[in-house]
Amino acid sequence: MTGPVLAVDQGTSGTKALVVCPVRGVIGSASAHVRPRHLPGGRVEVDPRELLDSVVDAGRAALAAAGEPIVAVGLANQGETVLAWDPASGEPLTDAIVWQDRRAAPLCAELAPYEPWLRETTGLPIDPYFAAPKMAWIRRHLTRDGVVTTSDAWLVHRLTGAFVTDAATAGRTQLLDLDTVRWSQAALDAFDLGGERLPEIVDADTHVGITTAFGPALPLTGLLVDQQAALLAQRATESGIAKCTYGTGAFLLAQTGPLPRRSTRGLVGCVAWRLSGRTDYCLDGQVYTAASAVRWLTDLGVISGAEDIDSVGGGVRDAGGVTFVPALAGLAAPWWRGDLRGSLTGLGLDTTAGHLVRALCDGIAAQVAELADAVAGDLGAPLTTLRVDGGLTRSALLMQTQADLLRIPVEVSALPDATALGVGAVARLGLDPTLTVEDAVPEWKPSAVYEPRATAGQAEERRARFRTAVSALLDGPA
Repeated sequence: MTGPVLAVDQGTSGTKALVVCPVRGVIGSASAHVRPRHLPGGRVEVDPRELLDSVVDAGRAALAAAGEPIVAVGLANQGETVLAWDPASGEPLTDAIVWQDRRAAPLCAELAPYEPWLRETTGLPIDPYFAAPKMAWIRRHLTRDGVVTTSDAWLVHRLTGAFVTDAATAGRTQLLDLDTVRWSQAALDAFDLGGERLPEIVDADTHVGITTAFGPALPLTGLLVDQQAALLAQRATESGIAKCTYGTGAFLLAQTGPLPRRSTRGLVGCVAWRLSGRTDYCLDGQVYTAASAVRWLTDLGVISGAEDIDSVGGGVRDAGGVTFVPALAGLAAPWWRGDLRGSLTGLGLDTTAGHLVRALCDGIAAQVAELADAVAGDLGAPLTTLRVDGGLTRSALLMQTQADLLRIPVEVSALPDATALGVGAVARLGLDPTLTVEDAVPEWKPSAVYEPRATAGQAEERRARFRTAVSALLDGPA
């Protein structure tokens, strides 16, 4: 039995750090805010130093809260956020371009002829969401100096001096061959990145190096991209079970086993994790704006924060005829139209703040339901359960809406911060190779289960209204 580990989840709007004991659970926690800059033209960027500072500050504060020594560190990352940096000094050469950023859309349009074989090779459609278009944009417009990588490689280098990325994060670049789990030279050439020095691809449970960033010298033994870390923590490893994390965006993943799948319904086929040399794969669908859409309503003064969703939205029976497509950063899977903007229709003089909140809940839940349908179609069987985590799962209104539109139970994680818990489990596996995944991952215990209350007809009517609104966007000017 290993001792406590420090599990750090470096996310879009903040970093969460947990000290996790295999016997007592979470014995210390802390967080540090990160404030990306949302700029005109769909640009989203952040100072890389803010990412590193948040990791160190949250990690040190969690250790102080725990008040006892730990044995290893695990780090989860955002996945598709990229920057250029100097491998000699470790200093960033650019701001970090965040996964939500759309500036590489023209470059993606140029690559449209390569779309079929790039999707077949990497499992990913060509879209600015992924790392390679952003990397290519940096090389074309900002600098040819240093290396250009996902944010995890820079963070790990600053913590340990190593130049590595885990297989699942590498799979978010569109530069990884999904079958061989190696960098694809053909994909690199397509993005004009053929001469780049890229990090070594390692297993998630790898002893990467030693860090003194948190005080004592500690081994960094776990690396995993955020959504796959949450998938592991949710134990969503059986057919018919998927997980959705409701954070800045909402991300639905379903593990598919040791063989890669290419989705025929607009999802992403990618690496779930590579542990002890074995690769598992998953299907992945994304909603770009979830908590960020709630923040948008907050900034407009409609509500004072996410804690108001239930009180304000619960004050009305339904959305009052309002339909909200919260594509505030474009539509991701299964449509892949990042150029689109959101829509709010059916407004009247009788529309209240409660109707807007209900419509937002419907819009988020309807997008997730479309992803669930796509997963079921690719797997050839309907989903039976959705396991959920993330800050927005505190909203009973949103979770009930999700169960109603999916027509299956929604199980809310009893353990908050599933991403951190997942990478904490990986860190334990990297420290003690005798452990199994079942030994390392916390037992699944839902804190609440939302059963569908709406009839099938009511659910279909609400989803049909959403699809109609999406179709209007898709049929509009590109």
